[in-house]
Amino acid sequence: MSVRVFVVDDTAHVRKMLVQMLELSGFDIVGQAASGTEAVENIADADPQVVVVDYKMPGLDGIETAREIRAHRPDQAIILYTAYLDDMLQKEAAAAGVSLCVGKIEGLTTLERDIRRLAGDLF
Repeated sequence: MSVRVFVVDDTAHVRKMLVQMLELSGFDIVGQAASGTEAVENIADADPQVVVVDYKMPGLDGIETAREIRAHRPDQAIILYTAYLDDMLQKEAAAAGVSLCVGKIEGLTTLERDIRRLAGDLF
């Protein structure tokens, strides 16, 4: 069974690349959004197992987006995928309900492994 993933990133070419690479790796991309607000509005209809959200976005950043999603979907698995990873951000993310933080520098292989692990924990 393919893991259902929703991707949120405000940079179009980054979002497109991430979606394409995840699809090539066998994930089912059930939705994507260019902003936190768009993600919050569309997450219920998409019904993903895992949400991958960028941190630095205008409007709702990744932390605020995670809070909004978890307010409506308390058990939603969320990965904060960011180039700006430090201990303070990880603590803030955990408090907002983020399941896991992955640094973009760690690469797509790490992200794919963590998506599968989170989805596996759901069953």
